[in-house]
Amino acid sequence: MNVIILTDNIPQICSETMRLVGLTGGIASGKSTVSNLFKANGIPVVDADLVARDVLKKGTGGWKKVVGAFGEDILLPSGEVDRPKLGQIVFSDPAKRQLLNRLLAPYISSGIFHEVLKLWLKGYEVIVLDIPLLFEAKMDRWTKPIIVVWVNQETQLQRLKARDKIPEEEAKNKINAQMPLDLKRDKAGIVIDNNGSLDDLNEQFQKVLLVVTRPLSWREFLLSRKGVSSILAIVGSVVLANRLLSAL
Repeated sequence: MNVIILTDNIPQICSETMRLVGLTGGIASGKSTVSNLFKANGIPVVDADLVARDVLKKGTGGWKKVVGAFGEDILLPSGEVDRPKLGQIVFSDPAKRQLLNRLLAPYISSGIFHEVLKLWLKGYEVIVLDIPLLFEAKMDRWTKPIIVVWVNQETQLQRLKARDKIPEEEAKNKINAQMPLDLKRDKAGIVIDNNGSLDDLNEQFQKVLLVVTRPLSWREFLLSRKGVSSILAIVGSVVLANRLLSAL
């Protein structure tokens, strides 16, 4: 099983702040496994699912929007959102799913930005954004390269049924609620074929790791924290030198 690196689709990697690597896939495709591999190799990951959990906590702006739209029936006795119940509602109704995404999108985007900013301030130059709705939320424009963890439809269906212990019809509904993996694959810069074993996945990941950790371009470096610090140091040195020359 070989990793598919579509080099024609990978322009010179750059972003507005540093190298932001987009990671996406589909339900039960193995994206979370790849995300954990990045973490294990010292690459920080911003997980959009974790951000979404935070923005939906009781009393937050996201919580108020969702409760206002879906009613208090989706709440647990504690006042927190009953996520499985909300999931059942939106997975079975495309209109409600789109409504939920619209309500939470601004809060999730803001949360992701703040997580990236914190990592930038710590000096990280390569950050992975693990975003299930990377293309749907149009956040792919901020990430290069884009990695899609892909499996065929039958593999995805069987893995989801086994993982969640759900009937086939429910599994199909969850899969059909997302952008087809084949379409995501066509939009990717790097495709990881996860139809094989965990060993196959690990082998592919090592090749991907070499791509995303290659030296930064000059633009990426200048926009990284180290680059900004270097520029400020140079400017400071020039100012100091001018002042010393003026004093002579």
